[in-house]
Amino acid sequence: MQLSADHLTLYRGQRCLFKGLGFALNPGELLLLEGSNGSGKTSLLRAIAGLLELESGTVRWNGTPLLRERQSFQNSMVWMSHKPGLKGDLTLVENLRYEAALRLQAEVEFATVLKQLGLNRLTRLPVRSLSAGQQRRVALARLLLSSATVWMMDEPTANLDAEGRDLVVKIVGQHLAKGGMAIVAAHQDFDLDAPVKRIRLQ
Repeated sequence: MQLSADHLTLYRGQRCLFKGLGFALNPGELLLLEGSNGSGKTSLLRAIAGLLELESGTVRWNGTPLLRERQSFQNSMVWMSHKPGLKGDLTLVENLRYEAALRLQAEVEFATVLKQLGLNRLTRLPVRSLSAGQQRRVALARLLLSSATVWMMDEPTANLDAEGRDLVVKIVGQHLAKGGMAIVAAHQDFDLDAPVKRIRLQ
């Protein structure tokens, strides 16, 4: 299993966000997209996921161009956006149950995930009443409950305190240790005991 790309190029108007980028990501590895705000990290993440059209270049899933393996890759990928993307009037449980109906789920206890993320005492509250950091933890729960191999994460430590940031790094490390892959767009480093590949955007 491998996610790879070569010669990725994207312009926004007259500005070139990136040109000629390539990588090969294998099980157990993290690809870290680094750069300041506005450098193109989110655009690159979206392009790799097949959500944004490139000027040139090819993304491949298991050696086959993503355009021909889109369904297979979508089934193997879960996305954590910079915005939580939750329905504010629903509880976190209702949000996660809705998400569970859309994709294959991991063999893990729902209550175990909520306790690990410190959400077990917030299950009856509407999401709109949760803090930004708590909503980020709900978004993390989506990943843990999914059986997806590839985690796509856009600024996953945003709005989290030091304890929350450490938890994100720990969770990503556990996913990699199980043979998963992760692509993370962040301007903070990830101190992981795992192979880390980097793309630095200017």
